[in-house]
Amino acid sequence: MTTPLDAPETQQKVESLLARMNLDQKIGQMTQGERMFVSPGEVREFHLGSVLSGGGSCPGDNHPADWVTMNDAYWEASMAEDESHLPIPLLYGVDAIHGNTNVRGATVFPHNIGLGAAGDPDLLERIAQVTAREVLATGVEWTFAPTLAVARNVRWGRTYESYSEDPEIVGAYAARFVTGLQDAPGEAGVMACAKHWVGDGGTFAGIDQGDANLSRTELERTHIAPYREAIASGVLTVMASLSSWNGEKCHGHRHLLTDVLKGELGFRGFLVSDWNATDQLDSDHAAAVELAVNAGIDMFMVPEKWKEFIGHMKSRVERGAVPMERIDDAVRRILAVKFAYGLFDRPRPAERPWSNDPGFGSREHREVAREAVRKSLVLLKNEDGVLPLDRTARILVAGKNADDRGHQCGGFTVAWQGTTGNAQIEGGTSIWEGIREASPGAVLSADGSEAGAGDFDAAIVVIGERPYAEGMGDIRAAGAAAVAPGSQIVLETSNLEPYGGTLELAELHPEDLETIRTIAAEGIPVVAVLVSGRPLVVNRELESAAAFVAAWLPGSEGAGVADVLFGDYDFQGKLSFSWPGSPGDNYNRGDEAYDPLFPYGFGLTLSG
Repeated sequence: MTTPLDAPETQQKVESLLARMNLDQKIGQMTQGERMFVSPGEVREFHLGSVLSGGGSCPGDNHPADWVTMNDAYWEASMAEDESHLPIPLLYGVDAIHGNTNVRGATVFPHNIGLGAAGDPDLLERIAQVTAREVLATGVEWTFAPTLAVARNVRWGRTYESYSEDPEIVGAYAARFVTGLQDAPGEAGVMACAKHWVGDGGTFAGIDQGDANLSRTELERTHIAPYREAIASGVLTVMASLSSWNGEKCHGHRHLLTDVLKGELGFRGFLVSDWNATDQLDSDHAAAVELAVNAGIDMFMVPEKWKEFIGHMKSRVERGAVPMERIDDAVRRILAVKFAYGLFDRPRPAERPWSNDPGFGSREHREVAREAVRKSLVLLKNEDGVLPLDRTARILVAGKNADDRGHQCGGFTVAWQGTTGNAQIEGGTSIWEGIREASPGAVLSADGSEAGAGDFDAAIVVIGERPYAEGMGDIRAAGAAAVAPGSQIVLETSNLEPYGGTLELAELHPEDLETIRTIAAEGIPVVAVLVSGRPLVVNRELESAAAFVAAWLPGSEGAGVADVLFGDYDFQGKLSFSWPGSPGDNYNRGDEAYDPLFPYGFGLTLSG
């Protein structure tokens, strides 16, 4: 397959530049440090190829202008030219996984699980285009998205980053999201990064960074398939997974990284490691670096220890443990991406046409996010036609998540683990604010204590999870092993403290059920709205509520929920995950003895 990376002009430029580079310069291009640990002067001194922001790592007051100023300084350092330094523009990377959510005032879209329920690939491409423009507004060129995990166990703490348990949905979305991000590379697009290669959604017991104990046939059918679509769409970068396949860490798995991804699938871009992932390959960091680069990692995300990495890589090359051919291959890939993307032809960030763009967080962008919210909502119950609500009715609004933009945005929003409250999410509306806009007479009572018989015609109770990211979202017993019994993985994966030990919402958050029952006891019909990053066992909440809506993690535009509750739009979301009926359930469509509470594809409408 021929790609822009293979264009003769690109290859000629790559080879010409590569011939002028010494070993230090080559290794520098393979190095990615975190902004808090890298100065512009060090970018120049060590010839760094990339810098990134981890979750919550932001310059200045964290507005677009602060980002442009920072990136301009890094760019200037990377483009210095003298006898010891070649001008090679730096790549800056961020986790813009549901909008450019590191930055205050950004448009925050629903997390992937909600977009999977929306079932609208055209919408997904428009979301990617808006995201690209809000990333470009900050002077950044690269986002670590889309996530192509096919989550097969909703206990996994990153389920919300998965579009579906169905690889067909994930594959279809992969192509459209990559296209939307990278449209007109070098002009109005940003570089995409398909992640995490491969099998991170299929780990034992859904444990983050655990072991995917799967046959090659199952790995191909479920987890590799979406990457074929992303590669066919021209994705420029791929990130390796912190998980393992049959006991061997993906970051050190030459067969998966080189033979399959680069060989069989024909990926021509570069492969970047995940955050400090090489540390899990061997207790000897130098040996771990050797293993990872020889397996096929091209750029190393080594946030704090990047100088140590450079020293280890150089020593391993000089002693012959890492062939120079492997170094040259990695650097060729990195340079080819930079040339194909047009990075060498761009002006400095401060002078780029999209930098500080006034469309950042604009009403136009937020309308796309609001549309996404409307389309993602799944109606699970509507007893006696309580929905749609009459906007002139006496409405009580309750629940801990009713007026909390932080909770409805979830993890990887401003901070790595997300935030609580409204202060950190600039712009947009909470679900309560959207309801108040639609029904000005509505009353907010977080715990429902103001409910009185005859005082209200209906209540909306917004319940569910608090924000989390990665392993801190896992549902597992504390101290549970990260790998299946008998695994050949030598090193222990250090798990973050899990969200809880059960999928049952009434055990995780008993206050939610209490609020619903307090209000229902007054004879007020309750519309329960669940804010969560996955399906949860909500049998008791379902029984106590007259209507029940899965709102997922809707992002900054909570008004989209009110749009549907009051009947301006019908429900159209359909489950892209099977919904468990008991804490021990783990069903995927096509399983033998398939018996979820709500099957894949379920979703009621107001029109019947």
